[in-house]
Amino acid sequence: MDDLIIPLVEDEYDKPYVNFQAKTGKCEISGESFPEKAAELYDRMTNWIEKYILEVKGPLDFDFKLTYFNTSSSKRILHLMMRLSEYAEAGGEVKARWLFHPEDIDLEEDIEDLKLISKLDLDMVADENLTYKGMSPDQ
Repeated sequence: MDDLIIPLVEDEYDKPYVNFQAKTGKCEISGESFPEKAAELYDRMTNWIEKYILEVKGPLDFDFKLTYFNTSSSKRILHLMMRLSEYAEAGGEVKARWLFHPEDIDLEEDIEDLKLISKLDLDMVADENLTYKGMSPDQ
C-alpha cells in the first residue's frame, strides 16, 4: 500500500498538507482547508483510510493540525472522523489528536462539536506554537 502525501503548493493555499504513512499508520492533516472541491480532496483521504483498514488493519495515529476549515471541509472532516471512530469501535487501534492554538476559542468549539458528533476518542491539545488568525506565534 502506498502512502498518501498531498504537499503544500504555493498557488493552492486553500488545501491542507496531508501525510498518511502506510507503514506506520501515522497520519497528519495540517494547515487550512477551504478548497473549491472539498469532496474530491477528502474522498482521497477517506479512500486511503478505507484501504488501510481493509489491507493493513494496523494502528492509526492521527494528528489534525488544521487551523481553519470551511463548512464543506468540516462535513468531510466529520465523515473522516466518524470512520476512524467506527474502526476503533470494531477493535482497531486509533489514537487521534487535534492541536490548536489556545486562544482560538472558535476553533476549539468547532473541534468539540466534531468530536461529540463523530464519537471519536480525540485528544484536544492546546499548542501555542500553532498559527492563530493568520499570525505566526512570533508576531
